[in-house]
Amino acid sequence: MDCSCAIESQAVPCSISWKRQVGPSQVDDDSWVEEPNVLVLLRLEDFVSMEVQGTADCSEETLRSFAARVMEKTAGRTLALVVVGLEKYFRLEFLSHKLQSRKKLQSVVLSGSQAGGQGKPRKRKGKEAPISELSRVEVEEALVDLQLHAGVQVRVLESWKELGDLASSFTKAVAEAPFKREREKKGFSFYLESEWCRGAKVDRSGKGLAQVWKRQIQQFNRVSLEMAGAVVSKYPSPLLLAQAYRKGSSEQERQNMLADIPVRRGDGVTATTRRIGSELSRRIYLQMTSPNPDLSLDANG
Repeated sequence: MDCSCAIESQAVPCSISWKRQVGPSQVDDDSWVEEPNVLVLLRLEDFVSMEVQGTADCSEETLRSFAARVMEKTAGRTLALVVVGLEKYFRLEFLSHKLQSRKKLQSVVLSGSQAGGQGKPRKRKGKEAPISELSRVEVEEALVDLQLHAGVQVRVLESWKELGDLASSFTKAVAEAPFKREREKKGFSFYLESEWCRGAKVDRSGKGLAQVWKRQIQQFNRVSLEMAGAVVSKYPSPLLLAQAYRKGSSEQERQNMLADIPVRRGDGVTATTRRIGSELSRRIYLQMTSPNPDLSLDANG
């Protein structure tokens, strides 16, 4: 992801925080600033214990009091909690409950057979292992309560790989946040940028025709500047694209000719890559080849 990481002591154990470099890279300088986000891994046993305490209305630490304590330690940062393996816990609880019920039934049958089928079955000495009363509904209610009252969201994951993917997504979101805020400050949301809506200038030598071709592709619905640029980089002119269509061996091949063209957006840690996709490839093909001037491209999917 073109970003660095380090294991350091944190105010909250098992947490991930971010720093952004805003100046030249030097040793022991002030070029790094803390980002207002923190991701905290809450161990499954601690989560269950806190949730059980919350449902029992005990005086011990609950999920909400834990979140309040973490937010106090992290100086008002945006907090997100992560729990790994909760679904596995529910499955094990279900199997345990089922196993205990079966053992209880077996003990009743055995005690009845030992008494010769007469009289009441003998009671077993000692207490049975307690079954956790934490249900899915109680967990969902606790998560909603935490989000409404503390503004904290809890992500429930099923594997450590998902935790790694989530940390990567958080890193990308934190990296993109300042750029998105600056973009939102420019102009009105309903105002089209002049570079997109104005015409492209073409001189007598033909310079500027590639820009016209790119603007024509941008006129399709749901087509970004990066997508149009990817098509133009592969086929710099409409004639080259039309020639490629004529070389196609089948209708399906011609419709999907542009589908696998990669579209790259951003640089470094904020970079993303996707494909043009079969839907846009089909629309461009119909636009370039259909003899029907009234054909609705979006209605033929």
